[in-house]
Amino acid sequence: MPKLDRTQFKIQTFEQADNNRAYWLSKTPNERFAAAWYLICCAWNIDINNPPKLDRTVFSMRKHG
Repeated sequence: MPKLDRTQFKIQTFEQADNNRAYWLSKTPNERFAAAWYLICCAWNIDINNPPKLDRTVFSMRKHG
């Protein structure tokens, strides 16, 4: 799993940002999802290989009849 290199962030021009968008659009949806999941795990301090379980007691379902 790649590590986040925080020294690589910089202010970009619109042209550079557009090139970055083209880079991500060239990736498969699975690769983009994996990168997004990695960033979410970094932001929320979640273990990437062992995410917390969903607390299903908070939600309820009922039939509409």
